[in-house]
Amino acid sequence: MIIKEKIIYKDAKANPFEGVMVWDDSIKDPKPGILVSHMWSGQSDFEVDKATELAKLGYVGFAIDNYGKGRRANGPEEAQKLMDELNNDRPLLLERMLLAIGALKNHKAVNASLIGAIGFCFGGKCVLDLARSGVDICGVVSFHGLLDPPPTHPNKEIKSAVLVLHGWEDPMALPNDMVKLSHELNKYHADWNIHVYGHTGHAFTNPKAKFPEKGLFFEPKSNKRSWNSMKYFFNEVFTWDT
Repeated sequence: MIIKEKIIYKDAKANPFEGVMVWDDSIKDPKPGILVSHMWSGQSDFEVDKATELAKLGYVGFAIDNYGKGRRANGPEEAQKLMDELNNDRPLLLERMLLAIGALKNHKAVNASLIGAIGFCFGGKCVLDLARSGVDICGVVSFHGLLDPPPTHPNKEIKSAVLVLHGWEDPMALPNDMVKLSHELNKYHADWNIHVYGHTGHAFTNPKAKFPEKGLFFEPKSNKRSWNSMKYFFNEVFTWDT
């Protein structure tokens, strides 16, 4: 049976964050945990659904909250404001991600030695910053993520495997940005892959993305192919670490 549990976790200042942990309780042994980092509007049903799909694969999915309990955008202007708070303070962004990793590792259903992360759009940036920090987890996956490094780079060896799943026509991270990222990942000795999907823009995994004139549109083939690539990736990296 798939279990969904709201989790309140707090930072050092006791600020609350509300995530959703999802797992299959018919699997009795502790399971690999994968956090799901949200898009610019904050945690939503989209991320909880992804966590649920991960639970069906035998993992514990954790739809995290990087903005704070009750802080969700009702429109593009609010989303931009919330996202910019962390875009303009990348150390705080990383602090929120590490906080979520701690909450995931501490859950009763999770094997704390087998941890991964996925993120969508802004969440893709979040999981890449997590990898850049040098945190010792198994792997991260960015779906149509924002690829720019933080202004003050941690300059740490990247210990987690990295998979980037990206649309060739994404206006928010152009082909040259992917090349820059590949050089960065090489510099810090990451085990990395970048999969690029033709005729694919930003937000290609989101059926609600319907703005082709802005380069934001759902692409069913790329959505399916990217999820299958993620499944193979985690099957591989979790096996390596057992």
